[in-house]
Amino acid sequence: MKRPTQVDVAKLAGVSRATVSYVLNDLTDGYVSITEETRQRVLKAVEQLGYQPDAMAQSLRSGTTNTIGLLIPDMHNPHYWQIAYGVEQEVRSKGFDVMLMSASLNPDHELHSVQTLARRRIDGLILLLTFFDHVHKEIEHLVQQRKPVVLIGTSPSKTDIARTSFKEGAVEVMKHLLELGHRRIGLIYGVGTVYPDQGTDRLIAYRQGLQSMGLTTDESLIQYCGTTIDEGYKAATNLIDQQLPPTAIIVINDMLAIGVMRAINERHLNIPDDVSIVSFDDIEVAAYLNPPLTTVRVDGEALGRAASQLIFKRLENPTLPPQEIFIPSQLIIRGTTGEVLHK
Repeated sequence: MKRPTQVDVAKLAGVSRATVSYVLNDLTDGYVSITEETRQRVLKAVEQLGYQPDAMAQSLRSGTTNTIGLLIPDMHNPHYWQIAYGVEQEVRSKGFDVMLMSASLNPDHELHSVQTLARRRIDGLILLLTFFDHVHKEIEHLVQQRKPVVLIGTSPSKTDIARTSFKEGAVEVMKHLLELGHRRIGLIYGVGTVYPDQGTDRLIAYRQGLQSMGLTTDESLIQYCGTTIDEGYKAATNLIDQQLPPTAIIVINDMLAIGVMRAINERHLNIPDDVSIVSFDDIEVAAYLNPPLTTVRVDGEALGRAASQLIFKRLENPTLPPQEIFIPSQLIIRGTTGEVLHK
């Protein structure tokens, strides 16, 4: 079936095509006399025919698309969906749409996704990157082109950034575990890359917390791994199977912690009596695990909204210096941490 055009609307309404264009784009500005009766006739014809303006043609005329591109690392992590939800709510409130892509926790996919979004006729990019070292040249190129870009997380680039710091939360985690009597504390450090400083706020707090108690860092208690639940499971297995296993494990995010909890349960160990667990993000399911997960909360929705606000500031004033919005973190104590019973 042929898609209705402005010519079809004009014929049905009994007006010129130019009049239809003026009405639909609200461009008369008082210079073209269009009566309310004519305007209503055009709008009625639009409704009867089901006419939809051609978005591509509109964007070519205006130079804008009213679309923001969003890249998240993974479709499976609820924390990223919280961020995406915040972006969507803020963007839609401005009359814009969101074009969403996922990097699938793959550095090549992440680079390809950034390049694909950069080629699209969209008004700005919001990027949550995992493999910054793999895409930093592309980001620098976008900045040089004055393409509106907001990064979520930590970035050495001269871009707008919506960030959070787990540093304060990580310090609270170490304080909490040390007060419970834990001295042999493991760390499951699963990030896509350590460049420029992804996740190191937690690693630094871990080392400093031990140092504050006069303890040296046992490197065998730090498990470096990837970003999937299975890799968290395997890292936990490596820790638990040590001759002298940890009494507590810090996990870099809640998704990895789910794999850690399974590894502990399979060995018929009790959480938290045998092993305490604490992680980061506070995804929705964290409060419903058995036992409920102690974690450091970051408001993903607020982070997404903040990133969107920065994009619109940049669109309104491209000459602004790099802007930043900070979203704090908070330790939420639940059932996976307890006092040391077996020293």
